[in-house]
Amino acid sequence: MSRIHTSELYKSRKRKGRWGKKKPEDNRDWVKTNEMYVVRGEFYLDFDFVMNWQKELEYMNKGKVGAPFRFPESFMKWQAVWHQFVDYRGLEGVARSLSRLMLIPEYDDYTTIWKRIHKMRPEIILPDYDDLDAGSDGSGLKTNNAGEYRSFKYGERKGQHRYVVVIITADVKHRKLLAVDAHIQGEGQDEPKVAMRHIRKIERNGKNVNSFYGDGKFDTNETFKELDKRGIEPKIPVHINASSRGSDPPRRKQVRTQFGLPTGKKSHNHYLKDTEKRRRKWQKKWRKEVCHGDRWPGNEGIFSAVKRKFGENIVSTKKGNMVFEAIQRFWAYDVICMYANQKM
Repeated sequence: MSRIHTSELYKSRKRKGRWGKKKPEDNRDWVKTNEMYVVRGEFYLDFDFVMNWQKELEYMNKGKVGAPFRFPESFMKWQAVWHQFVDYRGLEGVARSLSRLMLIPEYDDYTTIWKRIHKMRPEIILPDYDDLDAGSDGSGLKTNNAGEYRSFKYGERKGQHRYVVVIITADVKHRKLLAVDAHIQGEGQDEPKVAMRHIRKIERNGKNVNSFYGDGKFDTNETFKELDKRGIEPKIPVHINASSRGSDPPRRKQVRTQFGLPTGKKSHNHYLKDTEKRRRKWQKKWRKEVCHGDRWPGNEGIFSAVKRKFGENIVSTKKGNMVFEAIQRFWAYDVICMYANQKM
């Protein structure tokens, strides 16, 4: 068999048309987008918290029993974001240099930084608007940060190869983080249960969730029942071999809708023609109608941004600290994004 030269293959492909699917047009305002990314960098050297340093301390120490706070919470949150790049002792060095330059009144030591940041339980601030299109997904962060030589020389400690599973819920239309949870792999709840807990918490805070995006992992009776109970439109693809006659009514309705099966009076002939090839064709059409691909920039985009900016390796060694570090990493990214949106 003779080999086809690359140039000949390219010419033949070019005659037939463009390679692959045509990408949708990117209608973003790139001038505004570029400026937003630049403003995010201003956060790291924004010392506005110094202006309210004393007032914030007075409010924090009002009625406090014991030693008073010496450093405001806004300053500690600023250091918590910096902690994604710098360790605790490095943060002391940064604060010492800022104090020497008279940019802050005084600097805190390593022990104070460690205690204050570890006691901090960051909360994701919800957006100002009320109507949300939520989507949930999960990903993993590595817990073994050892180099190849260290792993070869000393081996891996027991349980160190497991991941920290992070589950987020975000507004897929605006790419705004709404909730985040984390646990050690194999020790926490599955993604559908965590996602429904996020939805309940979001609605308790006065927000209205119009629709919910998810992948095949969310195809469970409990998920569809919870969404139906709250009047939320599910945008979850069901499995190809899902039964159109069994399961609970909310999921059964989705099966028939996605595969183009009768929802009212049963048609025996219609079910006889129901094949896997036909189901895949109908579900592909359904994905386009409900814009199921919108969940990718809202969920996967956040995972990608956090891992590229802060890395995907967990530095902590204790389980509790691993979970806290993972949650704080996504919180820090959300803080930077909200800072840029407010400035813009």
